[in-house]
Formats: sequence, structure tokens, C-alpha cells
Amino acid sequence: MSAVHVPGTLASNAEPVALVQTDDAAVVSPLPGRGGALILTLPLWRRLTAFSFLLIAEFFYGWAWNTVDVLRPLFRASLGLTLTQAGSAYSAQGAGALIGALSIGQLADRLGKRNMLVVVMGGYGLLLLAGTLVTSYSGLLLQRFVLGLFLGGSFPVVVGIYVELFRPTLRGKLASAINATFSGAIITLGIAFGHLGRHHWHTLLWVGGMPPVLLAGLAYLVIPTSERVAKSGPGKLPIAELFTPTLRRQTLLLASMTGLNFFAYQAFSGWLTTYLLNVKHLPKQDVGHLVAAQFAGNILGGFFWGGVSDRFGRRTGAIGFFITACSIVAYLSVPGNQMVMIALGNLYGFALSASVIWGPWLAELYPPHLKSTASSIFNWGRLVSFFSPLITGAIAEHFGLRAGMLVSSLVFALAACIWLRLPETLRERRSVRSVAVARGKLFGSGNTSSG
Repeated sequence: MSAVHVPGTLASNAEPVALVQTDDAAVVSPLPGRGGALILTLPLWRRLTAFSFLLIAEFFYGWAWNTVDVLRPLFRASLGLTLTQAGSAYSAQGAGALIGALSIGQLADRLGKRNMLVVVMGGYGLLLLAGTLVTSYSGLLLQRFVLGLFLGGSFPVVVGIYVELFRPTLRGKLASAINATFSGAIITLGIAFGHLGRHHWHTLLWVGGMPPVLLAGLAYLVIPTSERVAKSGPGKLPIAELFTPTLRRQTLLLASMTGLNFFAYQAFSGWLTTYLLNVKHLPKQDVGHLVAAQFAGNILGGFFWGGVSDRFGRRTGAIGFFITACSIVAYLSVPGNQMVMIALGNLYGFALSASVIWGPWLAELYPPHLKSTASSIFNWGRLVSFFSPLITGAIAEHFGLRAGMLVSSLVFALAACIWLRLPETLRERRSVRSVAVARGKLFGSGNTSSG
């Protein structure tokens, strides 16, 4: 074995970390520990098996999360809710997700990501099944809030696992696969909505809730363990490190950007099925196809933006948000021609998927021992998005649903502006790649933050 020093992975005043050169079937991941750098070497088949399991978990996470939007007109009719009440189900779920992200992300960095993956999979599976027992508005809010607790913890745990297994210039592509799986779940849910929604929609809760409950325990067999890393001082929460003087502004900007993203997404996509059913008066099966088309574009766009971010940097995705803003205006302005709406829905999904890189990017912007805690910032933005269904629902009741949904265009544009003001983490990507090519396939989780 020989040691390779990789530039661009440490602050300028830090000692270089030696990465051990191994064969092509192994990954080397430098993990900070109390006694120095710890090297975690895993065979290729183990990493691929672990990532495949994460994709399965992501599919059912995507199914569970999006039932609050796709099934909204059905549980609204079943419980006799107003538009604002139906929209508040997302607010309850988002509130739970914020708390879950804050708590489970930190627990994953302290107690182990694999342990918390088992907890969140079993949790969101059981709570989705609990939706079949809901018979009142208050029961719906409670069920969605507790479901959100587990759903909010899924993203930081999953990101925290896969960024430790692969080098930075592969993470955008891996995030694209995660995004494609999430979108695939929504496509499947949309198609199932068109075919099963006309019968008993509780079936869709059973289909999405039972598998993660049954599969959660397999994580102990397929997800590798790593040394627990906890650099925070005694009694100091990992989240406190994100608000040190040098990181506070960055953390607040990131939280604002993700908040605007969630607000805008909910303002448009959250009301999409309701808009198509109640404003455009389309049949359920056509609605299902339009929802599926939107997320088909999201899958293709995810691979595009993931590759672009690995090659040109994480901030290039801001272009996608400007395109998203324009596509929303066009979607809500065209007549009810289904082919045109499918094309615009594809464009919207394609451009929106520019945020696919946020998970790895958040982990790269902060010290390595805070990967899951930093990734949880993605869900902090839900604090802002809580108000989206309430505000857009109120606008809809006074000025029409189309007016409420148009707000999302301005909000996406503002999020893109913030995105461009944040640090880039791949300035020395070419240096890292040249070392990897010269020395063999080198996989690491080193921090490429510029500080």
C-alpha cells in the first residue's frame, strides 16, 4: 500500500490526511476520531449492497411522504375538510419532519446511522398504516405530525451513510439515483391513485406502509457499521457547532434557501391534484398520468443536474430553479391541452430536480463528524413551508387556486438567488480526480469545504 495526499479536503491550517491506496474493489474513507484519522475500508460488493438497500428505503420514504399531497383530495372528501384544513395536514407533517430532522440527525451522528435507519423505516411504515384508522380532522393532524417525525429523520440518515462510502465527485450521481427512486415512488403512487383511488384509497396506505416495517431489520445485515464519531464537547449538541461565528451566516442562508424551496414546492405541487381535479375538471386517471409525467421529468433532470454538479460545482443548479419559476407560470397559463401540460410538467420536474445535490453539498460544507446533522438542514426549511398551505389556501379561497399556486414562481426565483450566494465545495475537483486516476479508484468521505 502507498499513501496519497489529496488536496482540497482540509482547511489550509490543517495537517494533510493520508488516504491508503488499495485495490479497485475497496473504498477508503477517512473518518475523524478522537485518536486521529480512522480508515474504513469496504469491499465493492458491500458498498453496492448497502446503497441498494438505501434505494429501497428511499422508495417507501417517497411513497409515505407524498401521500399527503397525492391523496389530499381523497382524504379531504372522506373527512369533509375545507381547502385550508386539507392543506394543514402537510403543515402538521412538516412540523413533525422539522423536529425529526433536528433530533434524528444528531442522534445518527452520536448513536450510529444504521441504528437510526432501522428506527425511521419502522416508524414511518407504522405511522402510514395508522392513517387507515383516522376518522377526524384532529386525528389526521396527529397522525401526520407523528409520521413526519420519522420522515424528517430519513434524509439526514441516508445522506450520512452514502457520503461516507463514496468520493465527492461521485456524490452528485449517487444523489441522482436517490432522487430517481424518490420520484419513481411518486410516479408509482400517481399511477396507483388513478387506478385504485376510485375504490378504497386506504389500500394505498397499506401498500406503502407494510414493506418498510418488514424490511427495516435487514439494515443490520446490509448496512456496514463505522466508528461512532462525536467531537462535540461534553453536553454540547452537534447542532450547536453549525452556529459557531464562522458558520452561522452560512447555516442561516442554507435554512432560508431550503425553506423557500419547500414553501414554493408545496404552493404548486401540493395543490396540483386538487387544481387538476377541481379547476381543470379532469378525470382521476388523467390526473394520475399528469402527476406521473411531472416526476418522470424529475428523474431525468436529477441525473442531468447531478452530473453537472459533479463537473461544474454545486451552485450551477441555481439555473434550474429559475427555469422552474418560468415553467410554473406557463403551466398555469395554458389551456387544458393534455399533451402541452405533460410537456410543461416534465420541464417543471426536470428543472426542480436541480436541488438533488443539496444532500451531499450540505455534508461537504461542514466538518466530517457532522454529516447527518448538517444534512438535516435540508428539512429545517420546513419551518418556513408550514405556512405555505395556509397562505396559498387562503389566497385560493379569495382569488382562486391558480393565483395561490402562482406565488411559487416568485419564491423559487428568490431561492435561486440565495443559492448563488453560498460557498462552492468543488473548487479543487480536478486535483482530486487527477490523484484518483493516477493512483486507482479512490473513494473517501473527506470534507471539501472551503470553510
